[in-house]
Amino acid sequence: MRTSPVRRTLLAASAVTFALLVTGCGGSGDEDKSGEGKGKADATASAAPAGKALTAAELEKAVLAQSDVKDGKVTKVPAAEDVAADKVKAADAACQPLAHLQMSVPAGSPAATVKRAWTSEPQKPAADVSPEDALLAGLDVNKMIVTLASYEDGGAEQVIKDVDAAVGTCAGGFAYDAMGEPFKILEVEKTQASGGDETVAITATLAAEEGVKAPMKLVVARKGATVASFTVTNFASAATGEDFDFPTAVSDAQLGKLA
Repeated sequence: MRTSPVRRTLLAASAVTFALLVTGCGGSGDEDKSGEGKGKADATASAAPAGKALTAAELEKAVLAQSDVKDGKVTKVPAAEDVAADKVKAADAACQPLAHLQMSVPAGSPAATVKRAWTSEPQKPAADVSPEDALLAGLDVNKMIVTLASYEDGGAEQVIKDVDAAVGTCAGGFAYDAMGEPFKILEVEKTQASGGDETVAITATLAAEEGVKAPMKLVVARKGATVASFTVTNFASAATGEDFDFPTAVSDAQLGKLA
């Protein structure tokens, strides 16, 4: 018997919600889908040298704020939803940078970090659509975790190198454990990269509930000695397995504050 689309949607969304640590985040405003979402690309934009590492106070000033975006809602990530690095473990050590990126954990040993969440809002479904389509429309929401981390002594450049290397090594998928829960990535693919001094953009396919293959968008970009990482999912895509566009306007707003 074929699984109900409603049940499949809710199960898949539940799995990806945990993976993105956004259970406490609400949203307001229109969803932005103007970014480039797919395609082969080089890993980096350029290789400008890093400067001085930003302090915690400087990162707080530089992190995404509500006034920086036209759509959606920016919130702080609650401490209870901020996973520690030692709580995320990839089965293959070579894939550890991607496991950390999946869970919005800063790589390496940053001097300071800060996080924010951005949530878009779906368009209201038409009155004559089916209940399943109405549910999918309601779940057509982008959830993004923005992580800023500053590094001393070339640490920011090393993060980019490690992520780029992991994409090649772990392209066929990998498994990892987060907070005692197992996760499986079926494949990892580089996508269009833009912004920052060096940038790696990825689509990772997560094995969700009921056999659904849920796409997730991951971008890590270096600006000087600061690394900005963006972990994004779309709940409707998590239910259907269909691709979605990375919200470039939001990442551009964040990277612009690091210029």
